[in-house]
Amino acid sequence: MSVNRQRLGKLGEAEARRRLEQEGYIIQAVNWRSRFGELDLVAQHGERLVFIEVRARSAASGGRYGTAAESVDFKKQRQVRSLAQAYMAATNQRDAAIRFDVITLTIGLDGTIQAYSHYEAAF
Repeated sequence: MSVNRQRLGKLGEAEARRRLEQEGYIIQAVNWRSRFGELDLVAQHGERLVFIEVRARSAASGGRYGTAAESVDFKKQRQVRSLAQAYMAATNQRDAAIRFDVITLTIGLDGTIQAYSHYEAAF
């Protein structure tokens, strides 16, 4: 992953986390890793454990690689579900009510957030 993509991802995750906390989400984990991959954000929202996939795109890309939301394809959804099961087992939360959300952001070259969308129960 290029430095610019890493920077874009970190900016997106930080902004998503900031907004989620403002909305009353309690962040449990950031970039939780297992041998199967990584969960971007895990949060508690009311009685639900929420697994959040964050996707950031540069405004400069002009959508030529598709939208950020489109990048959360079936394969990615399957991976996030598997990671969620591993997280729940590792944190002894096997019986928790869960939800899978997607947050998409468009970030300008100067680092400003140009668009932000939060899709609850996205998959």
